[in-house]
Amino acid sequence: MTFKGQSIISIRDLSKPDILLILERAKKIEQMLSDNPKSTLDIAKDKVIASLFFEPSTRTRLSFETAINRLGAKVIGFSGTEGTSVKKGETLKDTALTVAQYADMIVMRHPLEGSARYVSEVTGIPVLNGGDGANQHPTQTLLDLYTIIKNKGAISGLTITMVGDLKYGRTVHSLAYALSLFDNINLVLVSPDELKMPAYLIDEIKEKSGMKITETSEISDAALNSDIIYVTRIQKERFPDPAEYHRLKNAYIIDKGLMSMAKKDTIVMHPLPRVDEISTDMDSMDNAVYFNQAGLGVPVRMALISLLLGYNL
Repeated sequence: MTFKGQSIISIRDLSKPDILLILERAKKIEQMLSDNPKSTLDIAKDKVIASLFFEPSTRTRLSFETAINRLGAKVIGFSGTEGTSVKKGETLKDTALTVAQYADMIVMRHPLEGSARYVSEVTGIPVLNGGDGANQHPTQTLLDLYTIIKNKGAISGLTITMVGDLKYGRTVHSLAYALSLFDNINLVLVSPDELKMPAYLIDEIKEKSGMKITETSEISDAALNSDIIYVTRIQKERFPDPAEYHRLKNAYIIDKGLMSMAKKDTIVMHPLPRVDEISTDMDSMDNAVYFNQAGLGVPVRMALISLLLGYNL
């Protein structure tokens, strides 16, 4: 695609060559900042970017805002709707059209599926989706893929096990689709029956790519053969029934005991935040890459923003 002026709402907006181009730019940015990773490139100092987070976020919001600052741009916006005109009843359309008067690009997270695409359509300026409900989280997927390449050297040919909330987890929905663009991926889905990945998504991936997908509720066997274990939180905020959440919240716990059965070079990833699904005794292990994974969001999001604003490096 021609990136300048475009929006990235879904991982489906990107082809495999697009993804590889973004990841190559992220690598270049990392190399440019290698002497001082906390320095700035200052290529976008004439731009203003709006960060609109209608629901809570730590890593996505802060890494986006860090990326904006490290590109030299200015950031405006809000985290949570308290203190905004949304509390007065302002519509999403009116909020978006107003913000578009001030900013060159919008980065947003919203609890409603389809909200980011709607904002891109009504404003006409680039929009980067930081998560819309249980739907899509494309920038998380890109940093996940970058983490895989950094740790495994390539994406194709891996056995990747996804664990936990595969029904509501937008990160695994986006990542599963992206993995279908690569060759010889063996995808293992571990979840309780109540939290299985939606059948329509599995059917779409199989029809599109023929990727091997195995569903199970048992994690022990899956851990034995995995190159990557991608863990997700059981998301309390997505459950209509609190009792159902409490019944399922500790369905799987990744700890040193489980990892003793895995291959020595198996890595454990997590989009964070973590609750109880990864034991803290994992944090000091070389297998645990989830905090570094969060850090890689900065060069990946710098790459995306610079491409959509039309800057060359």
